[in-house]
Amino acid sequence: MKRYLKHTLLVTALCTVTSLSASAQTKSAEVINQELSISRKKIDSLDKLLINVLGSRERVVKEVGIYKKKNNVPPLQPARFKQVIDKAIIAGKAEGLSAEFVTELMNAIHKESLRIESDSTLTHK
Repeated sequence: MKRYLKHTLLVTALCTVTSLSASAQTKSAEVINQELSISRKKIDSLDKLLINVLGSRERVVKEVGIYKKKNNVPPLQPARFKQVIDKAIIAGKAEGLSAEFVTELMNAIHKESLRIESDSTLTHK
């Protein structure tokens, strides 16, 4: 009987510890999510800013595309793009970004820029 009682007490204690641990984890997750929400709002705001800046950039690209079309200049200018990449890598390094990431990012931006510059609907005034 003593052994059964001891076993029951042990099981009860383990269940209590497990239950407390689970509720502490739940509470911790809530606190963590609350604390992260401040940083997540900052990230959301910065993402919106990035998209706005990219939109502004692509509007300038459209102007460049109109100019190039008017003057029979091909959209792809490899030497210019190399300058853009090199400058971006240097700027990215100052921000702690890897050259690989900056290169991938600029390649994606350049691909979209070429699409805009090559758009057959570009007209000049």
